Amino acid sequence: MTDRLRPLWDFDDLDASERRLRAQLEQETSDPGRAEVLTQLARVEGLRGNFAQCAQVLDKAEPLAASNAVANVRLELERGRMFRSRGDPEAAFPLFQDAFARAAEAGEHYLAGDAAHMCAISVDDRALQQEWTQRGLDEGDPYWAGPLYNNLGWSYFEAGDFTRALDLFELALEARLRDPDNQQAIEWAHDAIAEAKKALAEA
Repeated sequence: MTDRLRPLWDFDDLDASERRLRAQLEQETSDPGRAEVLTQLARVEGLRGNFAQCAQVLDKAEPLAASNAVANVRLELERGRMFRSRGDPEAAFPLFQDAFARAAEAGEHYLAGDAAHMCAISVDDRALQQEWTQRGLDEGDPYWAGPLYNNLGWSYFEAGDFTRALDLFELALEARLRDPDNQQAIEWAHDAIAEAKKALAEA
């Protein structure tokens, strides 16, 4: 995993994540670096549902980012996540698209994968979901293969195509097994396969 800030995150403990991010903010030596960390603090607020505070922190980060590619990718990602969480996926999608293009151009494969996965889950059109899944697989860090296959699998599952869902869940498990330290994700992959097999048996 190549996102330098991802190890500071524990999505099950936002308070601890915030403390680590604030400590990291004090250690940053450049304005773009501070902008990067501020985007993650904004994400904490977004996950808490504090969207006004999230927007304020992103506004604070924006001038610090200047022309730095990584900082601007993070800004677009977190603004997009804010809009999507607030119930406005149409506003979010172009931001995720721009983040993907910028990250891919900069060779930031982890962030490109993140942006592609956000694009894929922000649209209802399955052809677009498939397209963005493939873009994420092609341009993103290998970490994202698991989430990408998993999310597309659930889209097919919800549409009643349990066979295709099972195929995708099995691909997700293969990807997850390449990261044996992430046991929770491996368990989720097994659970998804079990759900698809159960649905096929009952169909």
